Amino acid sequence: MTYDATMYSRILTELTLAFHIIFATIGVGVPLMIALAQWVGIKRNDNHYIMLARRWTRGFTITVAVGVVTGTAIGLQLSLLWPKFMEAAGQVIALPLFMETFAFFFEAIFLGIYIYTWNRFKKPIYHFLLLIPVAIGSSASAFFITTVNAFMNTPQGFEIVNGVITNINPIEAMFNPAVPTKVGHVLTSAYMTSAFVLASLAAFQMLKGKDHVYYKKALKITMIPAIVFSIATAVVGDFSGKFLADYQPEKLAAAEWHFETESHAPLILYGYLDENGEVKGALEIPYALSILAGNTPSTEVIGLNEFPEDERPPLYVHYFFDLMVTLGILLTIVALLYAVLLKWKPHLAHKKWMLRAIVWSAPLSLLAIEIGWFFAEVGRQPWILRGYLKVSETATTSPHVDTLIIVFGLLYIVLTIGAGVVLRRMFKNNPPEQELKEYGWDHGGEKHVS
Repeated sequence: MTYDATMYSRILTELTLAFHIIFATIGVGVPLMIALAQWVGIKRNDNHYIMLARRWTRGFTITVAVGVVTGTAIGLQLSLLWPKFMEAAGQVIALPLFMETFAFFFEAIFLGIYIYTWNRFKKPIYHFLLLIPVAIGSSASAFFITTVNAFMNTPQGFEIVNGVITNINPIEAMFNPAVPTKVGHVLTSAYMTSAFVLASLAAFQMLKGKDHVYYKKALKITMIPAIVFSIATAVVGDFSGKFLADYQPEKLAAAEWHFETESHAPLILYGYLDENGEVKGALEIPYALSILAGNTPSTEVIGLNEFPEDERPPLYVHYFFDLMVTLGILLTIVALLYAVLLKWKPHLAHKKWMLRAIVWSAPLSLLAIEIGWFFAEVGRQPWILRGYLKVSETATTSPHVDTLIIVFGLLYIVLTIGAGVVLRRMFKNNPPEQELKEYGWDHGGEKHVS
């Protein structure tokens, strides 16, 4: 078997991104949830919410630490595995890469101050204000790194003259056409996923028989944002479909197995392709693809046959797209159902079947994030810089990438086990009921922690 450095480079990059995206997503969304809990606690003079903020912060610091390691690995691998891409595109898109590092340090500095200043302020609101730069920094970090990914999909801000990149405009490159939908989708899905993850933790404890009001408050303050951000993610997803129709029609066509250019195009869900390339066993929603692309059934959608075969994304991205959408719909239904029950049938909102659905929302939302990123990256194939550089042209030729896969794979296993052990001991040995009693807050008293 011939050694394929490009294939191994892709495998290692996919492995690293798949691992990093979990911690990056939580790192972006959890600060917002911490801020919400502390704000509600201060506003209502309710220390249960203050305790939520405090305990979530402890777990958040562990995910940040792991995210730093995996984020560093990504930066290292970009240079090692894709040197020609970094040589060509690095000079154009270096600004957001630098700004992402600055945003992270901005977040980390204020996070450190926030952690070590509990009990240092007479007025709790002053301590809360330290969370604002933390939340801004985490979201800004996601914004800047996502603009780099957006640039890979819609590169601009430079010219190529005689094979040399000239007339570089870093601002134009950073604010490329893909930025609004890419950034919007990344942020809303991160907030949504973090809300579901925190909600599932509370639901899991309630399933174990813990009926302290602390858990019910934790569930409510996480599931309501989950509703808001799941709907927001769906709205941004609709805009993303329209963006693809205008700027990456081959990606939309591959996602929907849409081969011929036509109006009144149906949306194809699941199914399979037979030996003749015909779609079989799929669920077709009439006119839905045309409506997704341009809001009207008469919108013409470009077919995949309009593109050269060597510039078409792999057709299995269809399943990534369908799974991403399906999971998004299921998560939205779970959140809305909880809200409806809490409003009109509160005695049913905490039934075991509802709590089980909420517990499952955490792995399902994380799976949706993973699948969404696979769709985003694989759907751009064969390009690493659309229209300019193909993946096969930019990968390293080193014969040792397969060894790196083993090394980094072991690193990620160690990080997973280490983070799991630390988090388990951190919270199992110090349950909230015990901590609330230690502070004299087991009945939601008026004494504040900050």
